Amino acid sequence: MMRTALATTVLVFALSAPASAREVMDVADLVEQHGPAVVNISTTKLVKRGAENFPFAVPNDEEMQEFFRRFFPGIPGAPGARGPAQEIPARGAGSGFIVSNDGYILTNAHVVRGADEVEVKLIDKRTFSAKVIGADSRTDVAVIKITASNLPRVKLGDPAKLRVGEAVAAIGSPFGFENSVTAGIVSAKGRSLPSESYVPYIQTDVPINPGNSGGPLFNMRGEVVGINSQIYSRSGGYQGVSFAIPIDVAMEVVEQLKAGGKVSRGWLGVVIQEVTADLAESFGLDRPRGALVSQVQADGPAARAGLQASDVILQFGGRPVENSGDLPRMVGVTKPGTKIPLQVWRKGKMQTVTVELQELPGEEEVAGKAGKTYSRGGLALSELTPEQRRELRIDHGLLVEEVTGDAARAGIRVGDVILAVNNGKVATVETFRKAIAAVPKGKSAAILVRRGEGSLYIPLKISGE
Repeated sequence: MMRTALATTVLVFALSAPASAREVMDVADLVEQHGPAVVNISTTKLVKRGAENFPFAVPNDEEMQEFFRRFFPGIPGAPGARGPAQEIPARGAGSGFIVSNDGYILTNAHVVRGADEVEVKLIDKRTFSAKVIGADSRTDVAVIKITASNLPRVKLGDPAKLRVGEAVAAIGSPFGFENSVTAGIVSAKGRSLPSESYVPYIQTDVPINPGNSGGPLFNMRGEVVGINSQIYSRSGGYQGVSFAIPIDVAMEVVEQLKAGGKVSRGWLGVVIQEVTADLAESFGLDRPRGALVSQVQADGPAARAGLQASDVILQFGGRPVENSGDLPRMVGVTKPGTKIPLQVWRKGKMQTVTVELQELPGEEEVAGKAGKTYSRGGLALSELTPEQRRELRIDHGLLVEEVTGDAARAGIRVGDVILAVNNGKVATVETFRKAIAAVPKGKSAAILVRRGEGSLYIPLKISGE
């Protein structure tokens, strides 16, 4: 009688990080031990539905106005509608995790931004109303607090010890499915994204979907090494590329939010770009490295220190700047008012420039200054939020909120995104105003506009109105 040998294939997660067997846990053990510290977050925001929120613009025509008064009298916001505007609850969901026994919870800023109510649900079905302690849009980190004690909390790990290929796992609420667990590996570290300057993301292939935002990324020692924040997707769903905020970066933000409700960052006042091999050769550098200064912002710290366009910043405070993405992070974590020596490559020679950093203006401060003030030419503009930049996949631009005068005649529309004026990139309202102020009366400025999926130039003639 002949015996047949059956081959059994076993799938095993192999850890790249050197660790003894007792330091490594099974995913099931990880979930059992640390899953109770992961929470589900539900948010509610009351949105007013009034005339300004009617789903489309009603022509300023008496016949059309009469049409709406006759056939849509009960729709809030329609011309001639009776009664006050209604408040409609808009609901959202995300994930988070407890970092202290007395109820401090980390999540993403975009999960709780603008929420009127935040509710936290634990794995044991208890629910709590949460208070938003602070949120930082630039890193997408938020801290919320519930009133409770003796809560389970996560252990924090060291993202610097992560290795590419190391196994990791996530717990969260994708598409509202509470306490879902997914696993994968670290795909890359220190990843820079076009819309972000202050976060060296951990890239993974862990399945992350809407609802996972704010949840923890665990290593196989049961330590949180990141906060799941973004996915790269053409469909809105998981496609194998996910990004997490390193937990050490997040905790630096958390301490400032807990202390004062906001984050203070250093500001240098330059626009930079990557040094390619061709640029390195043209500048006489030994190899591609550093951050190339393409623009020095007027009245900023760099301008006062004498930094110039075409300078290549090679060191910041004695630390090497290998890639242009390194510089914003170094500047951002430096206390405003600090004097920092920069090693600069200028016209084939090494020089040292000392700059005193200022505080980076907060987004709410910038938005407050922009308000609904019309610039010369008839535009009311606002800076894009990080979410808008991510959605549009651009790193700068100004959203057109209102149009009148010259801009209306030129064909610029509400919802357009202005990218450049006369081939000069615009990222702030002030930059746009200065560019338009330089255009003589009766002359035109070439406005590069993002509209839908495409871009076009629009000549904006300044009449002086």
